[in-house]
Amino acid sequence: MANKQNYKVLVVDDEEDILELLKYNLKKEGYQVKTALDGIKALEIAKDFQPNLILLDIMMPKQDGVETCRKLREIPELNNTFIIFLTARAEEYSEVAAFDVGADDYITKPIKPRALMSRLSALFRRENKKKKDDSKVNIGDLAIDRTSYTVSVDGNQISLPKKEFELLYFLAQNPNQVFNRDDLLQNIWGSDVYVLARTVDVHIRKVREKIGEGYITTVKGVGYKFQLA
Repeated sequence: MANKQNYKVLVVDDEEDILELLKYNLKKEGYQVKTALDGIKALEIAKDFQPNLILLDIMMPKQDGVETCRKLREIPELNNTFIIFLTARAEEYSEVAAFDVGADDYITKPIKPRALMSRLSALFRRENKKKKDDSKVNIGDLAIDRTSYTVSVDGNQISLPKKEFELLYFLAQNPNQVFNRDDLLQNIWGSDVYVLARTVDVHIRKVREKIGEGYITTVKGVGYKFQLA
């Protein structure tokens, strides 16, 4: 893995003892770290700090984590930023809401610092491996450039958050091949991240809304595929 000092992490939680615990462990691992006690402050810091990763609580004053994540995903400079929810909320609807607004992972408290640090290292290792395989996909009026994480349709550039981009890129690289939800979860989110199957459906819907309905088709009872004429 690349030098961790090149990676910036923003930790957002309204409990100062948790902030200090995470800040201590992250700095010990070599990450650059900043913290925020609420979502509004997190947005201010994120715009300037431009972190590679944000650890985000849900239950916070002023603005909860779900709304904060939604607003973070509207900032183009943070399209490639990983957002991981780290929260005591274990209900399924909270997890679904988190992924629906663009979360990359969802971890429930209590925090296990060593396990969390290992998880983050694995996340960045996977990202570095993907970057080594950078390439472009051009199909019809759709152009996907992994080197710049950009997508354009008929020359018009479209902004996709990281996981939506990776989902589209993976399917486009394997045209006319059907993948079920488990296949897509494994290839996009990885085996060390627990994600609900519905998350795939949410991301597919959002990609279709942005690039049009004609590219990704649903094979009933099986999964999804990138359709070539």
